[in-house]
Amino acid sequence: MTTAQTAPPAHMRLRELVFGAACAAALRATARLGVADALGDTPLAVEDLAAAVKTEPRPLRRLLRALTCYGVFVENPDGTFSHTGMSRLLREDDPHSLRYITLWCTEPWTWDAWPLLDEAVRTGRNVVEDLYGKEFFTYLNEDAPASAEIFNRAMTTSSRQSAEDVAALLDLSGSRSVADIGGGQGHVVASLLEKYPAMRGSLLDLPRVVENADPRLREGGALADRVSIVPGDCRTEVPVHADAYIVKNILEWDDESTGRTLRNVMAAGGAGARVIVIENLVDDSPSMRFSTAMDLLLLLNVGGAKHTTDSMVARLREAGLVIEDIRPVNPYLHAFECSVPG
Repeated sequence: MTTAQTAPPAHMRLRELVFGAACAAALRATARLGVADALGDTPLAVEDLAAAVKTEPRPLRRLLRALTCYGVFVENPDGTFSHTGMSRLLREDDPHSLRYITLWCTEPWTWDAWPLLDEAVRTGRNVVEDLYGKEFFTYLNEDAPASAEIFNRAMTTSSRQSAEDVAALLDLSGSRSVADIGGGQGHVVASLLEKYPAMRGSLLDLPRVVENADPRLREGGALADRVSIVPGDCRTEVPVHADAYIVKNILEWDDESTGRTLRNVMAAGGAGARVIVIENLVDDSPSMRFSTAMDLLLLLNVGGAKHTTDSMVARLREAGLVIEDIRPVNPYLHAFECSVPG
């Protein structure tokens, strides 16, 4: 166990931190090469692993040795390499895979943007528009379609993995209908419809997003007869009436957009409607290093921010919602259970 007495001295730790990009790059390279997918349950010599992923053995050993320092892979006494709990998460077939999250957080645009963090901190503005001459998601879809695809896969992975946690946490037994606002491909609403067989659901998101909705929700899917898929932008309008609304991980824009979205939801639901806002927080999470890093990345790409408990409560109350309860969903997410006043 690392303690204050056994922790590396400050100068050593800072040297390690300033080379953090090397660790991120090593993880990206490993994910792109498919090293974790090629390594099975049996330890492999680096020569065999290199043949499987079509690399040179010596530089591959250097790559893997760098990652063993962080607990990603193990180098055995005989020189072979084995999986760890972390390296398995880089496999595409792992049910808890973080392969696409790893790629998303290290996409080419990130290497352009991170060096300008001081400028973003100085001005409070994103730097992507100055870098590429257009808004971030416009840039992705028009100029970096491969990166846009990585983003979609990463968000799909994240949503799928948290959807069951959200469904398990929420008691919607008194609701006849639920709407997933900005719900991506609809994993949350699908999980809730499976939990409540008599409930009807709606999924609202941008047209290019909902056209790839969860197969369970699309025509011919197991839940298709109980769900409406509605293309639209919740910042403009929420044309969906429901007893309960789920608003998950979409209130990370500027305060004006956040307030407008919440008011749109309230107008659609009317008095008595439940509004459950689910967000990452940067002040009450076992994953603070991840959450605060994502907070800085949001500043760089869209000028947004992760919320603290206080800032989320303030936004909800300013919109006019009544907060009933605040609960953790899992180590990464909190649920703010609210209602529209009468």
